[in-house]
Amino acid sequence: MIDTLTIKTTKAGHSRLAETDYTDLPFGKVFTDHMFVADYEDGEWKNFEILPYGPIPMSPAISALHYGQAIFEGLKAYKQADGSVSVFRADKNFARFNKSAVRMAMATIPEEVFMQGIAALLDIDKAWVPSEENYSLYLRPVMFATDPVLGVRPSSTYKFVILANPSAPYYSKPLKVKIETHYTRSADGGVGAAKTAGNYSRAMLPTVEAQAEGFDQLIWTDAKEHKYLEESGAANLMFVINGKIVTPEVRETILDGVTRDTIILLAKSMGIEVEERRVMIQEVLENIENGTLTEAFAVGTAATVTQISEITYEGKKYNLTDPATRTVSIAIAKKLNDIRYGVTADEFGWNRAI
Repeated sequence: MIDTLTIKTTKAGHSRLAETDYTDLPFGKVFTDHMFVADYEDGEWKNFEILPYGPIPMSPAISALHYGQAIFEGLKAYKQADGSVSVFRADKNFARFNKSAVRMAMATIPEEVFMQGIAALLDIDKAWVPSEENYSLYLRPVMFATDPVLGVRPSSTYKFVILANPSAPYYSKPLKVKIETHYTRSADGGVGAAKTAGNYSRAMLPTVEAQAEGFDQLIWTDAKEHKYLEESGAANLMFVINGKIVTPEVRETILDGVTRDTIILLAKSMGIEVEERRVMIQEVLENIENGTLTEAFAVGTAATVTQISEITYEGKKYNLTDPATRTVSIAIAKKLNDIRYGVTADEFGWNRAI
């Protein structure tokens, strides 16, 4: 066990902060001046460093490139109302990161490496945390296999990196989505519940095809029957039916979303009933048509709470209620933001001060 890390710091010779236009922040394209890196070798984590953000030397034979041992997380730091900085629910992201590592036969990471790495990066780059409304500093911990040897087996070495990028809201408008019944994101016995790189690459072609048809995102369905709704893009799904929040239950094909869990806990604290269960396509469509489904939205770290305005299934378009009139999701999203930004008391203990 590592209690307190000794982190070597090499500062960037020039900060790019003054050159960064916060009115034009495409997601994932602008990074802070530094990054945290660590290596797993000989059965232990070592070489803890803060380095200037930039390329990392590596062999073209590393096993991550050939056999897909790569996992990541996404979490956010927020400027608080009092000017301080807090990271939201980092403990949940840490636990899920190691859950993904176990599923991908990778080394797990000690909590102090994960947390102190984030703290060290934020300490040196805290000026990058945006003050603008609904903006945040997105943190991307990533780990990948680095054995420079061809051969299908778990790597014995890994690189852990934490990147940070200032972020505007991921979506600027409600989503038009298509229910996907041909392609499959994940299947029972697979890695759908792990936040691993391959889960995202396999979704790219179907998503590009859907976007060419005029949709913003897909709703994935189960691999066996294409009868049950699972996720939307890289976010979890939620519906309001008869005043209750209904959301697909977490299974081995569905990522256990941190924002999903947060919304459920907030809803219950507000007296809103929540059902976690399998959700059939036909149930959703019928409830849209009879008016009992009043809200549909996607939730995730990047997406936060994003309204869905239109769902298409087998060529038929189903229009939903005006997103501006949706009382349940709007109220929950406001309470979530008030906690994240320190406007209201954090009764759940979710904010981790840096």
